[in-house]
Amino acid sequence: MTTDLSTRAGLGRAITLVESRRADHQAEARALLSTIMPHTGRAQRIGITGVPGVGKSTFIEAFGTLLTGMGRKVAVLAVDPTSRRSGGSILGDKTRMAKLAADENAFIRPSPAGETLGGVSRKTRETILLCEAAGYDVILVETVGVGQSETVVADMVDFFLVLMLPNAGDELQGIKKGVLEVADLIAVNKADIDPTAAKRAARAYEVALHIMEQADPDWAPPVQTISGFAGKGLPELWAAIELHRTKTESSGSRARRRAGQQVRWLDALIQEGLADGFARDPLVAARLRPVRQGVADGQIPASAAADELLALFFGAR
Repeated sequence: MTTDLSTRAGLGRAITLVESRRADHQAEARALLSTIMPHTGRAQRIGITGVPGVGKSTFIEAFGTLLTGMGRKVAVLAVDPTSRRSGGSILGDKTRMAKLAADENAFIRPSPAGETLGGVSRKTRETILLCEAAGYDVILVETVGVGQSETVVADMVDFFLVLMLPNAGDELQGIKKGVLEVADLIAVNKADIDPTAAKRAARAYEVALHIMEQADPDWAPPVQTISGFAGKGLPELWAAIELHRTKTESSGSRARRRAGQQVRWLDALIQEGLADGFARDPLVAARLRPVRQGVADGQIPASAAADELLALFFGAR
């Protein structure tokens, strides 16, 4: 498979390679990733989340267009929900971001989320590296905004942006503490519809952030009002992201954040590999169904069942 990253088509093929589950493709992908590592790490990695209806696609298209107009090369990795029943996914991001998709300095890659935690594609991290090696200096990673995907994506980016709606009263009731803890900035979107409500919401979110412990002592997450539809507040938002980069690079917290992410990624891959090897072990496979049935029927304690299966797995090593 051709893995020339100098064109969007070549980058797309390279991403398809790392997403493939074929053993030969995985070996080729690992070799490719090892080769490109010296050319990665320079991009600004931005995670974006928000509740359904907050206007993520409209915002990303407007924000991405602003950045390409400034001479930036922007990659959008939009992780779509996958049906647990059928395995199908809704890959409509190129349709929803038609203008940005046509921009020569932009690359949009919708990916099915699969069965990984919170709907986050298990290969998103590798895709980030490929995009950086291809010369994209801003990587936007959009989450589906459900489950625990927000915190998973926050652990693979430099800056995590949370989009909120102006109706703060109801939204503050349902906002998850975990999202506030990882937010580097909260942006109240659709502020053009009702500027007064947007300002009121911004004040409410500021209060909520003040009672939280800062994840980074060098950065107090601000709250801004924006409109992706009208394009208002987007230059100021980018200025805040650049200020965050300057401050965290100066203090060293950006490097520490990435280092921690890399180690946690390694740990996750080890766990994933062990789980895969466990599931494919013939001794485990022969006992797994009856043991599971015994647990389901209440005849075997789950702890005892786990001990038995793990003893089979490790005993065969």
